[in-house]
Amino acid sequence: MAIKLYNTLSGKKEEFEPLKPGFVGIYNCGPTVYDNVHIGNLRTFVMYDIVRRVFEYDGYHVTQVVNITDIDDKTIKKSHAENIPISKLTRHYENLFLSDIEFLNILPPHRLLRASEYIQSMIEMISNLLEKSLAYPTRDGIYFSIGMFKSYGEMAHIKLDAEVRERIQNDEYEKENPRDFALWKFWNSDDGQVTWEAPFGKGRPGWSIECSAMAVESLGETLDIHTGGIDLVFPHHTNEIAQSEGATGKKFVNYWLHGGFMNIEDEKMAKSKGNFLKLNDLESSGISPLAFRYWLLTSHYRSPVNFTLEALKASQTAFIRLIEAFLDLSNSESNVLEHIHHHEENNKINYALEFEKSIFDDFNMPEAIALVWKLIKNPHVEAPEKIELLLDFDTVLGLGLSNVLEMAGNQGDAIPKEIVALAETREEARVSKEWGKADALRVEIEKRGYVVKDTDEGYKLKRV
Repeated sequence: MAIKLYNTLSGKKEEFEPLKPGFVGIYNCGPTVYDNVHIGNLRTFVMYDIVRRVFEYDGYHVTQVVNITDIDDKTIKKSHAENIPISKLTRHYENLFLSDIEFLNILPPHRLLRASEYIQSMIEMISNLLEKSLAYPTRDGIYFSIGMFKSYGEMAHIKLDAEVRERIQNDEYEKENPRDFALWKFWNSDDGQVTWEAPFGKGRPGWSIECSAMAVESLGETLDIHTGGIDLVFPHHTNEIAQSEGATGKKFVNYWLHGGFMNIEDEKMAKSKGNFLKLNDLESSGISPLAFRYWLLTSHYRSPVNFTLEALKASQTAFIRLIEAFLDLSNSESNVLEHIHHHEENNKINYALEFEKSIFDDFNMPEAIALVWKLIKNPHVEAPEKIELLLDFDTVLGLGLSNVLEMAGNQGDAIPKEIVALAETREEARVSKEWGKADALRVEIEKRGYVVKDTDEGYKLKRV
């Protein structure tokens, strides 16, 4: 069964055809490491993870590359503001990013590339573009001439016919076209020690050239798949296409995948707006990282989602129910309640095939999650078969079911006294309607490997 994906470049679903049979190279636009990533960014990284997992599930040998933008205006400005070396600043936030993706059970990329380590590749690509007259120098740097690249803006549906070709002059720069973009920025005093020597002048790279150079260096002149958030279509990915194809003369990317925005109060979540939340903000509100991942999987990656704490808490309740149902299966010899022939229609479902249909159809995770619940609730499939299927599905979903099963098999019946004490304190908080305290205690209990379930007879604890 072929994997179909929505290609932003063509604007339609296409069957995936790899450059090399059985292999797929994926370039993911990574974080700019001047601050913590927010949960809107993390939605995009969960998308990256799902794409990789689906291809691996289908038997492909995947090479996943993620870049780290550690050289740009934001990182330089932040290092000056905090009076610390830029390398120390960026490595700190890089480590926090890696910690966040680990909490979300996102597989570590095969290659993590720092822009600062690929400067020579960027210089060579810019020199190539200058030689081909696709780039030109100004007083403040080297710019790409979009008017010299006929298909500029195709993916973003920008028509160059509407552009006014003119020279703009002021104290900072001169450009031939308002949309010409910087490949290289000549050194100024604000850059401090962040600078490199190049044949065309001392300075540092522009943002887009970093990804082009790293992508080509790591995966070749033509890539199978390039991904990012929908906000990167223009100008970042549009510029990447122009400079990469201008330099190599070859198609840069066969399939472009873009994830939808996460909104908060119906506005795009962004650091520039100051309306963002970090992963530890969710944990402080009593939301576990895997429950957040589960919530993300209930929406299609291309659809915008609107964040509310209420929706996330409801999703966490569903996630806990899923874990509890899985634990119940592991403790049951069989859950066949009636003879199979009494429900022939139910038994015609080939869950493995239906799962493949969902995930291979542009990574339809909401449909896959619905199928998981359909399987769990079907009383005519035996528990061992359910467990086997769920563990198989979870290699794509990444909800940690194998860890649940392993820990359930390694623990005895006795629950440690400190866990009971936490649960008792939480119960007292619930009775007193101190919901924030109760939620925080539940998260702490979950961190220690237990699930607490509220029933009419009181709470129940289970080791996960």
